Amino acid sequence: MDSYGEILKRAREEKKLDIVTAARETSISEAFIKGLENEDLGAFPGEAYMLGFMRNYAEFLNVSPECVSNLYRAKKLQESPVPEGLIVHEKPWFFWPVIFTSSALFLVAVFVVLYIFVFNKKTDEMSEVVVDKNVTTKKYELTDKVFSGRLYTGDKIIYPSKNGKIVLTVNDTLSSFGLQCPVGTLYTDLAEEADLDIDGDTMSDMIVYVSDISSTDSSRGAEVRIVKRGEGVYITTGVTDTAEIPFASELGTQKRIVILEDNRAYPFTLNGSFRGSCEFRYKVDRHDAVEGYFASGEVVTMTANNGIRVWMSNCNTVKFSVTADSKGYDLEIGKAGQVLVEDIKWIKDTDGKYKLVVIELD
Repeated sequence: MDSYGEILKRAREEKKLDIVTAARETSISEAFIKGLENEDLGAFPGEAYMLGFMRNYAEFLNVSPECVSNLYRAKKLQESPVPEGLIVHEKPWFFWPVIFTSSALFLVAVFVVLYIFVFNKKTDEMSEVVVDKNVTTKKYELTDKVFSGRLYTGDKIIYPSKNGKIVLTVNDTLSSFGLQCPVGTLYTDLAEEADLDIDGDTMSDMIVYVSDISSTDSSRGAEVRIVKRGEGVYITTGVTDTAEIPFASELGTQKRIVILEDNRAYPFTLNGSFRGSCEFRYKVDRHDAVEGYFASGEVVTMTANNGIRVWMSNCNTVKFSVTADSKGYDLEIGKAGQVLVEDIKWIKDTDGKYKLVVIELD
């Protein structure tokens, strides 16, 4: 029987795709794709990441995610050492007397404890012992720092908005992470990075990433990372205004890189992942510019109808990816230490087609 890595690799080759193309179309890095096909768990930050990427990659290749997941678990089980409890060890001749003596001493200790802490306690002292049914429920207030931890059903997330504190309640930790918000329950799946508008004002409030969640046991909770967004981060859900799209001839000799071209223009999303510290500013469509200082490990997500302009103090610290029409494209912009201003926007070319381009500005 083929292993899960062989199945994924064969499915990719049957589609006549190389790893570079598969990485671009799935937004999964080449290193992770090689890790899946070579069955190298060490290529991933953790097993939960690997399982999430495995499911996405399998669906892209039209391979059953359950099939490859089961093959992975079967291999893991085969490679696991025999549990200690199943190994029979020969006991020395003096083993049983020691066991009998230890058991007798243990029973005596139990009776002494029962006498002291049960029979010798007064009724009024016992009545002071109250079991708090909400002892496992916790509250966490978001700050400008990234929250990272395991959340369970009933836990509260306090979001400090400009109109007061908003209380969010975890109400689902089975397969998907559900967060009860003023606009209803918002869900985030495993290995998904969701940009949430919790109060329905069309502005992004937080980014939620789920790195571990069980599909069979909700009591395990969910391992999540939450990044509080600043004011002015808009979620654009409208339609691209073609009347505002400039013609290629209007751009003069400005150097541009074409990301994709189509017979129509549509909203797109730009994701920035920070590999180091960087002063970063961006402007989405006609909204006000947003500026902040981002550290390694933080992310920013921008969704635009027509275009986005970004300013960076150190280009090499930011890795960009564009998602448009359900397809992903990786961007490497600028060099280490370079200060740069870029436009990512739609233009209309002389052939009548719309092109999403990256333009470096002076």
